[in-house]
Amino acid sequence: MALLRSLLHLLWMGITVVPYTLAILLCRVLGAPKTVLYRIARAWLALSIRAAHWFMGIRPRIQGMENLPTDQRQGVVLLCKHQSAYETFLMPAIMPRQLAYVFKKELLRIPFFGWSIGSLDMIHINRNDGVRAFQKLVQQGQRLLAQGTWIIMFPEGTRIPRGQKGEYKSGGTRLAIRTGVPVVPIAVTSARVWPPKAFVKRPGVVDVSIGKPIPSQGRRPDELMQEVEDWIEAEMRRLDPEAYAPQPPEPTKAQERP
Repeated sequence: MALLRSLLHLLWMGITVVPYTLAILLCRVLGAPKTVLYRIARAWLALSIRAAHWFMGIRPRIQGMENLPTDQRQGVVLLCKHQSAYETFLMPAIMPRQLAYVFKKELLRIPFFGWSIGSLDMIHINRNDGVRAFQKLVQQGQRLLAQGTWIIMFPEGTRIPRGQKGEYKSGGTRLAIRTGVPVVPIAVTSARVWPPKAFVKRPGVVDVSIGKPIPSQGRRPDELMQEVEDWIEAEMRRLDPEAYAPQPPEPTKAQERP
């Protein structure tokens, strides 16, 4: 049953992404503001989250929305745990402000989905460019933050299996320090029902916890990222304790003797 429900959801997404992408491309050709393009894309993402509930029984449970800034002039860099594709759909659907993802340019090659995100006001970089990639991130990030868009990044860089931790890279905190905006850590337990790169998903709840903004002024990127990492990983253990169950200690040499 889980296989069938996952297949139906995939087919639904594959079918619905086509008209939404065509609408984005048409509006782009007609010269519509990028805010209009974003609203179309956000509508499809929100519909995809609802479809995950309809077809697969997956629903989000969100806490900490009150921690998000309410000042329209306040920019933030959202730093989110990354376990599956689910949170990439969910974040624009629940956030009160327009988001700009920082993503690798290879995603632009995906038919329809890549064409859509390539039409939006987001930041695509070549990870192999090193310094130039970060300069592009800062330049575009400053512009987007100044116009009221929030930047969202996955500091581990890739989807991480349940109960595991990737290497937290400091690009997000470096951007926050350069632009003078706070960072907001976010913990997500999506791998509990939607494992990374898995086709078959299971019904259940995806817990999302949004932390309080952490000021970036006067901080070092690695120090600030360590604080973000500590908060996210501690919150992951609170939200999904089964995934972080302590391992039994290895037997000592004395215990190994017959």
